[in-house]
Amino acid sequence: MKHERVLATLATAATVLALASCAAPKDDSSSTTSDGGVVAAEATSAADFGGLDALVKAAEEEGELNVIALPPDWANYGEVISAFEDKYDIDISSDQPDAASQDEIIAANDLQGTDRAPDVFDLGQSVALANTDLFAPYQVETWDDIPDQFKDADGTWVNDYGGYMSIGYDSAKVPDVTSLQDLLGPEFKGKVALNGDPTQAGAAFSGVMMAAIANGGSPDDIAPGVDFFADLKQAGNFLTVDPDSTTIEQGTTPVVIDWDYLGAAAAVNVDTWKTVVPSEAVVAGYYYQAVNADAPHPAAARLWQEFLYSDEGQNLWLKGGARPIRGDAMADAGTIDADLWGALPEVSGEPVIPTDDQTVTAGEYLAANWSKAIR
Repeated sequence: MKHERVLATLATAATVLALASCAAPKDDSSSTTSDGGVVAAEATSAADFGGLDALVKAAEEEGELNVIALPPDWANYGEVISAFEDKYDIDISSDQPDAASQDEIIAANDLQGTDRAPDVFDLGQSVALANTDLFAPYQVETWDDIPDQFKDADGTWVNDYGGYMSIGYDSAKVPDVTSLQDLLGPEFKGKVALNGDPTQAGAAFSGVMMAAIANGGSPDDIAPGVDFFADLKQAGNFLTVDPDSTTIEQGTTPVVIDWDYLGAAAAVNVDTWKTVVPSEAVVAGYYYQAVNADAPHPAAARLWQEFLYSDEGQNLWLKGGARPIRGDAMADAGTIDADLWGALPEVSGEPVIPTDDQTVTAGEYLAANWSKAIR
């Protein structure tokens, strides 16, 4: 299970500043024209290189790719990374696997112009939408399979995989959970963790949104969600511990509010772990994929996108329990892993997916009120 992408921001900033101070200057050769005459950093599709084979050649000439905040047990990213390396002659440097979405942006800004900067981003919605000026537009070859509402028209960002916000719990340590209100009971004292800081991490943001909807709020009004966690804290039930696979296995965080596919991952090592999507608040969400406009390996960054949105890449995310953005199109085409697709848990209720504007507004409210509510 992924450690939800939150590290102490100050510690992360110190780390990336230290790296920046000793990193070698960026090799401008990666942005020069390729054999096909294209400036890799300006390419908006594989066609600009002369086709996918030419893109592969340009990427393999760079030979490296920098990724960040991709834990190996989050949506099967470990296998995704190894499959990419096996398929292409490209070495992946995976930095800060347990970092938060905001830490990705900090790293990109602090390492700008060096060969240590991240080439690509995988971000929660609120952080992605606040930083689109850092992204380079790119449209993968499977672009038409991605519904319009899940991509920027120019390819500046594209949703990649998603799931439903859920409550995961160790049934050997707490009673069965049927709703968020259950978590306020005395049986859950010192047992409930949220996967991160909602001002920085996409999973935590959606967890607060789920609580808002369950308590009379809406995507336009996240305040009841903040109030719920304040009540949880006052009851002594809220743990200020960032949950991960270790805390779950050790029993430190017997209840975790997180994405359903991470709950499925936790159940692999804790056979009493259960996951429930509250029917009163069905919140769906996708992460955002983007190419760093300052990518030190711009061709490899674009090839990574092609791989992620290929049938192979999408099925690898599905193997991790996540719902790939091309899932419906692949199911229609017969290219989805039918067994894995059919094994996804059923969800009852009308899913809520906050719009971009709703996410920005909710993020502003959280920035102003979250820390005061749970201090």
